Amino acid sequence: MGQPHDGPDRAHRRPDGVSDATVEALGKLSEALECVERARGHLYELHQLIGHADLMLDDAVELFRSAGHPALAERIDRDLLGRNVIAGRWTFQIVEDFDDGYYALFREMDRQARDDLVGGRRHLYEAEMKERRRSRGRPGHEARPA
Repeated sequence: MGQPHDGPDRAHRRPDGVSDATVEALGKLSEALECVERARGHLYELHQLIGHADLMLDDAVELFRSAGHPALAERIDRDLLGRNVIAGRWTFQIVEDFDDGYYALFREMDRQARDDLVGGRRHLYEAEMKERRRSRGRPGHEARPA
């Protein structure tokens, strides 16, 4: 209530006294976190794909045995099936280390920077970019939902 309808809502307006440089720096930090989020998705994709491939090896081992290649089947079963993908780790352990270490710290730093500098507001850089780029009064260019 009391907010102008042709502009960003309160959560997407910079607080008084916050500089352009601060908004830009927060925007860059947020953009970097978004890249890390995408990398995290790829890491989970790796986790699932490697797990699926390992389960498929069960079928490959049985097919090699049935096809008369017991030595090859035995080698795959003994040396490849269930093997660590890196020293001492399956992919779930890599994912957990990533989530609990680098990823957790990155998210904490992003949140702390926003809390300390702009009262926790998110995407101020983008909200201001939207205001500069939208065509006021045109359908599909509204500042926010009605």
